[in-house]
Amino acid sequence: MKKYSFPPISNTDASILILGTMPSVQSLAASQYYGNPRNAFWKIIFALYNSPFSTDYEQRKNILLENRIALWDVLEACVRPGSLDSAIEDEVPNDFNSFLKTHPNIKHIFFNGQKAAAYFKQYIKLENEYHLVTLPSTSPANAGKSFEIKLKEWSVIQPK
Repeated sequence: MKKYSFPPISNTDASILILGTMPSVQSLAASQYYGNPRNAFWKIIFALYNSPFSTDYEQRKNILLENRIALWDVLEACVRPGSLDSAIEDEVPNDFNSFLKTHPNIKHIFFNGQKAAAYFKQYIKLENEYHLVTLPSTSPANAGKSFEIKLKEWSVIQPK
């Protein structure tokens, strides 16, 4: 069965784009990016921007928008039993050329994990110069790195 990703969370003034691969089963069921409570993404974002952690999805979206961060997935659709990126088949990428044209301030694109970066590089040919950085996956499947190490590596998304 084909699964579809969510629309981006973004404002036209975004300067950073964070890309995952495809929402997990739990995220799709909750209709929320990073809806698995064991995924460290939201804890990292709140920690980096010195905000009290919240499970309220509107507050989660607002912290991104307030910090000029856009959030999306590389893939628009795919076939995937379960949530592992390694099980993805028949993938269809999102339309980044249109997205980036309507978000001209984005200069930095960060990938939440190796698979997101690999799919992006496989399918997307960029018209402009962007700073591309692959970060450790925040997924609970990436248990090889502690929260503290992930937080430190993700700190590169903060403006200097």
